[in-house]
Amino acid sequence: MQKVLIADDEPRIRHLVCDFLKKSGYDTVEAEDGAQALEQFEKNPDTALIILDVMMPEVNGWDVCKKIREQSDVPILMLTARSQEFDELMGFEAGADDYVVKPFSPSVLVKRVEALLRRGGAITETAQDSVHMDGLAVNDDAHVVTLNGEHVELTLKEYDILHKLLSSIGRVYSREQLLDSIWGYDYVGDIRTVDSHVARLRTKLGEWGNRHLKTVYGIGYKIEVAER
Repeated sequence: MQKVLIADDEPRIRHLVCDFLKKSGYDTVEAEDGAQALEQFEKNPDTALIILDVMMPEVNGWDVCKKIREQSDVPILMLTARSQEFDELMGFEAGADDYVVKPFSPSVLVKRVEALLRRGGAITETAQDSVHMDGLAVNDDAHVVTLNGEHVELTLKEYDILHKLLSSIGRVYSREQLLDSIWGYDYVGDIRTVDSHVARLRTKLGEWGNRHLKTVYGIGYKIEVAER
């Protein structure tokens, strides 16, 4: 049974989400503020996914997300009443994998949870040989990325973007193609979400990212074999 941590300072919302997740076969852990969310995550290392409210006392959801991203790539879904584009981009910059605005349908939220967990396990279900390129190694079985022997900590979406681009080296993927493939056809957020994730991925990959992860202006992105 997969475990989901739900952090929201509104008891009614928190209990509603927990009830729907339990009915769908998930184990749940609750937190009523950001500090408690971090404590519960430490106590439950087998957490498969986290649902975070943005506006929480003690520590807000964005900061909780950033702290968790320092040590884990567990899928994170941000849950908030704030619908401004800036707030959504802030969530993705913090390392969130998906974003749901209140009011929401609990059954749709459960579907979002299922989709995130499915994407997280999809690589191992269709495991292929590891990809090696100029010191970068992507091990599909272990869902691990290393660069010159050092582990690179990526979020689920960052990993999926890298994996997609590496699947056809030299091919240009448009932002729309990446959005549909990785976030899903039902995603309603801003297409610039792709840009912020690619920018963060390039930063994490350092010189390798600058050398191989290329922007094709007006179109999208590709992995390019750098000339020697």
